[in-house]
Amino acid sequence: MANRQTRDRAVNSAGGFARDFKEFLMRGNVIDLAVAVIIGAAFNGVVTSFIEDIITPVLLNPALQAAGVEDIANLSANGIKYGLFLSAVINFVVISFVIFLMIRAFEKLKRKDNVEAAAEPTIEEKLNDTLTRLASYLESRPER
Repeated sequence: MANRQTRDRAVNSAGGFARDFKEFLMRGNVIDLAVAVIIGAAFNGVVTSFIEDIITPVLLNPALQAAGVEDIANLSANGIKYGLFLSAVINFVVISFVIFLMIRAFEKLKRKDNVEAAAEPTIEEKLNDTLTRLASYLESRPER
């Protein structure tokens, strides 16, 4: 009998754990965070390709040729590989700039939505206006 009670408690505990875990996963913040991480990982690939395939050949190749180096990662002085650091800084600046542009665009859209919402009268304002006009009409009617 004691074995059965122990087993039942373990099953109930596991069921409660699974239910709690499911509730945790279904929260909006967790889902949003997971989507953000996945999009961030994909965005990292895009930015890396942009840096390596466009920025480096167009802007950095003349500087790299002047330094006598084919790849930015090979830039070094006295064993210090500052080329890798420069590459990381360039990636950071590009990612920051793109995020800045995205946030700026979202804020502009948000301001536009707020202005449109503010310009449109609320239901209460419409109702008050209608009641005011009705009261004026009733007061201006001649008494019978």
